[in-house]
Amino acid sequence: MTDPKYAKDTDNGRYYTDPAGGPDLVSVTNVLSVGVAKHAIPPWAVKLTAEWVLEHRIEVARRAVKDREQLLKDMKAVHRNASDKAKNLGTRIHYRAHMMALGAPYPEDLEVDPYARQLVLFWQRWDVDLAEDILAAEMTFLHRRLGYAGTGDVVMLLRTGWRRIRGRRVKQSWLVDYKTSATRPASSVYPEYTLQLAALRFAETVLLPDDTEHPVPAVQHTGILNLRSRSHALVPMPGNRRAHRAFRGALETTKWLHAAPTAYPALLPPAADARPTRKAA
Repeated sequence: MTDPKYAKDTDNGRYYTDPAGGPDLVSVTNVLSVGVAKHAIPPWAVKLTAEWVLEHRIEVARRAVKDREQLLKDMKAVHRNASDKAKNLGTRIHYRAHMMALGAPYPEDLEVDPYARQLVLFWQRWDVDLAEDILAAEMTFLHRRLGYAGTGDVVMLLRTGWRRIRGRRVKQSWLVDYKTSATRPASSVYPEYTLQLAALRFAETVLLPDDTEHPVPAVQHTGILNLRSRSHALVPMPGNRRAHRAFRGALETTKWLHAAPTAYPALLPPAADARPTRKAA
């Protein structure tokens, strides 16, 4: 995802400034980071760190004696650096996808090119007319009453319907979010993607790049378009009302945690002279 115009980083993660002047809105990705357990992250981080140690085993053995504290810092940073690198690449891929959909120029980026070719291949295979079938791109979805906001990648038309009378495919509206990875297969998704799509689909209003507000586009389907360097896949996800209820649960958890104090005063026992004395028998 690119950097949305009204998004900002806070001590509690990403929030959106309401252009209408209302309270800040917690971002959908922030909710999913705080309110949904990421079971795959700890094993991934351990695996990545272990691989780094094995690849640098001679250096690790030497530094374990002479520079132990810095070695531990470097080891702890392995998975964070890998995550930051992947996020940076993902942001650049999202930006390229947005520029390509608009027919706008974009900077040369050899690392992004393979993913961009897969996007073009997706458009070709699905016979997507960029001028007619891309209904909106890079929209900010707002739900002021519930207090959240998020950015959607694209609402587009795809020939996924079927008209029996004439026996032909018809276009249906899809809310699609791009996901990128250098390692995961194109068919793989996480369950929380459904919550993300539902949160956007059932928002109250949408803010376009020119800052005008409009009703949320009518969406018939939601899905993830996984872009990989050598493959791609459109994976339908049930971003329905049930998923939105589940997202609202994570939203309330996130808001509670963000507002909760970080420390509570300890309860001390009563002073010795205030304690009741026992009468002698």
